[in-house]
Amino acid sequence: MAITYEFIKECKQTGARLGKVHTPHGSFDTPVFMPVGTLATVKTMSPEEIKELGANIILSNTYHLWLRPGEDIIEEAGGLHKFMNWDGSILTDSGGFQVFSLSDMREITEEGVHFRHHLSGEKLFLSPEKATNIQNSLGSDIMMAFDECPPYPAEHEYMKKSVERTSRWAERCLQAHTRPNDQGLFGIVQGGEFEDLRKQSAKDLISLDFPGYAIGGLSVGEPKDVMNRVLDFTAPLLPKNKPRYLMGVGSPDSLIDGAIRGIDMFDCVLPTRIARNGTCMTSIGRLVVRNAKYARDYRPIDEHCDCYTCKNYTRAYIRHLVKANETFGFRLTTYHNLYFLVKLMGQVREAIKNDCLGDFREEFFEQYGFNKPNAKNF
Repeated sequence: MAITYEFIKECKQTGARLGKVHTPHGSFDTPVFMPVGTLATVKTMSPEEIKELGANIILSNTYHLWLRPGEDIIEEAGGLHKFMNWDGSILTDSGGFQVFSLSDMREITEEGVHFRHHLSGEKLFLSPEKATNIQNSLGSDIMMAFDECPPYPAEHEYMKKSVERTSRWAERCLQAHTRPNDQGLFGIVQGGEFEDLRKQSAKDLISLDFPGYAIGGLSVGEPKDVMNRVLDFTAPLLPKNKPRYLMGVGSPDSLIDGAIRGIDMFDCVLPTRIARNGTCMTSIGRLVVRNAKYARDYRPIDEHCDCYTCKNYTRAYIRHLVKANETFGFRLTTYHNLYFLVKLMGQVREAIKNDCLGDFREEFFEQYGFNKPNAKNF
């Protein structure tokens, strides 16, 4: 099997899992945050810098790479790892989320989804087989099944039909998968906020024996308490001996809360996207470095951080770069934010090891200001 999960221990205080995922391009410790490299690059960062800040797995986007440069070019180059000079693990999503976000330009059928190119308007079609074939050509370590990701909120009846279609599509993805010894294909549990539908989705997918399972359809606009409630009843449905991946989640509070609920893998564009707006994650909360009050602030972004950015550059300098739209400024804030989340997950793993993740959460939330009324979140 291309992907295996090694369970190491459970936090006695919270039930969070400490583990390791083994892939054809190395192993990574879990719980883990995966930086997003949509177009075969983590925006503004080199692969060497991503490795330097401690990440061993990144995520790329099937839909965007299919459109440009095309999976045939990447395959010809020797696969995604060689194409982008990254020797760590790579996860590719199926493209489903991107297609379903084009709600005014798509039509869902049993066969697949007809939609228009988000840039050119060209008519396109993506099916479970096509999404799987593209990922086989890309050569990622972990592939995702093509699923339907309904918006929040959705009616129970619509969601039921959607879950049933996602299960049928998952089976078609497995049948189309041509490289099971080189690439692991994960199923995606859907069902919105409905416990009965999440149970049905999990049951359907577990019967297909995927090497790992994702929980999809969250972080799509629902309140965080709804997400946590859904995780409370969904994560325990999944096999203990396989990795659990919560898609599209990357705020510090949700990473900790997700780990407490038994999640092993997370990804999100949040840290890189907000970095390009001059917003930084720090040990005491959000800092918008482009604000005028930092014009003469010669301290690092975070005085408790030992990343490259914080060891070498001041808020005043970074503010100047960001205000002037200098790429180096965006590189510095991106490096810092990714380092912050990678280090946070290291702290989460350490707390699980020491059976004190609940205490860690309490201290972190207090320090970060999440417990305050009107707390600024991301």
